[in-house]
Amino acid sequence: MILEAVMLQVKQGMEEDYEEEFRGASQIISSMKGYISHELQRCIEVKGKYLLLVQWETLEDHTVGFRQSNEYQEWKKQLHHFYDPFPTVEHYNWVKL
Repeated sequence: MILEAVMLQVKQGMEEDYEEEFRGASQIISSMKGYISHELQRCIEVKGKYLLLVQWETLEDHTVGFRQSNEYQEWKKQLHHFYDPFPTVEHYNWVKL
């Protein structure tokens, strides 16, 4: 399993619209091959800051299967105009302790 982690900064005053649009866009990502789960967390200290966590079966399910799909183009159309600055995506592996 791979964890995609993205810190998102939504433009001031657009938070409610973003959350509503994200609810709809969630159907896009959850339909993709290799998708396991996702969650969106709102920061308490910083207005407009969110943390998106997505679990994928493999890195390629995200970087190729999703990112190179027609569905991703719709995801971008619905969500990317909300971000400033544009977010950096990172991927993590679970550490067995």
